[in-house]
Amino acid sequence: MNDDAQLIGETLRGNPAAFGQLVTRYQDRLYNTLVHVVGSTDLAHDAVQDALVQAYVKLETFEQNSSFYTWLYRIAVNLAISRRRRERPMQSVEQVREAVGHEPVDTAADAPDSRLEQRERAGQVQQALTALSDEHRTILILREVEDCSYEQIAEMLDLPIGTIRSRLHRARLQLREQLKGMFQEDRT
Repeated sequence: MNDDAQLIGETLRGNPAAFGQLVTRYQDRLYNTLVHVVGSTDLAHDAVQDALVQAYVKLETFEQNSSFYTWLYRIAVNLAISRRRRERPMQSVEQVREAVGHEPVDTAADAPDSRLEQRERAGQVQQALTALSDEHRTILILREVEDCSYEQIAEMLDLPIGTIRSRLHRARLQLREQLKGMFQEDRT
């Protein structure tokens, strides 16, 4: 399998099939991350498509100081967030839940009420995530869902590591508060 640098070189020499291999390699991962970041499958799909087109057109500007995925991710997130801001108003929690779907549920021999509780909790977590700002939600998803290092996140978002750490800390606190409030409401 060719590495990214070879595929980029081949693409720049006029072989579009090489870029197709990059697309195949990264489009699903990028889409899955963006669904969590922007809270909409449609918006994530559009952002991925736009980012891939933009990456192809601007490939000669890629300096290879970072990984291709990091560069592509930065393009996609910027496109998704700017499009989302243009398309306000915000969706309701129910619309987001319908667009994103539920987290996978273990279909083992759990009782039906246990599966229902898991779905409800997954919905509550998704609702709490949508309540976070774009900046906080993005960093939290990259760190906790995508398991990116602080350095990778800083590179992707073009921010200092200290900013990443403080925003991640604030995002976790906000998420904890959101969930605490939701779970207290459930008990009443």
